Amino acid sequence: MLIVSAVPAQIGRDWIARHIPHHGAMCLIDSVTAWDSDTIQCATQTHTHADNPLRADGRLGALCGVEYAAQAMAIHCAILLARQSAIGGTAAAGYIAALRDVECRVDRLDTYLQPLQIVASRQAGFAGGAMYDFVIGHASLTLQTGRVTLKLAALAADDPGAAS
Repeated sequence: MLIVSAVPAQIGRDWIARHIPHHGAMCLIDSVTAWDSDTIQCATQTHTHADNPLRADGRLGALCGVEYAAQAMAIHCAILLARQSAIGGTAAAGYIAALRDVECRVDRLDTYLQPLQIVASRQAGFAGGAMYDFVIGHASLTLQTGRVTLKLAALAADDPGAAS
């Protein structure tokens, strides 16, 4: 039996915005550069945008990187669910349940002009959630690291928040 994946070869902002709950300027990730069943690598330039909704007083603080990492994780979950949809996968909503070992090595993200790279690696998957380690980098610099535990909740097919 041939299973056609619902995941395109190139994953950009359009696909991302259709598969995570963040839209418009709040969709922070520009593209997925690589992924497998445990890891996702993303790139973005949105940290330089003046209309970035996470900016305060014209600055984008380094702790905002946690939201970038969480969105990368949400995209990873969406990719895995899209691949499973042909064999009965269900859509899921999620939220950050815990943060651990977050280390900001810089004060701000907006002063780095080249794209940020976000790498999230799933360390554990469990009923109703997952735990990821993440690294946010710029060129050869590591700007932030940490661990996020996600809580996932399956959505009913008729729920307006369910991914299509």
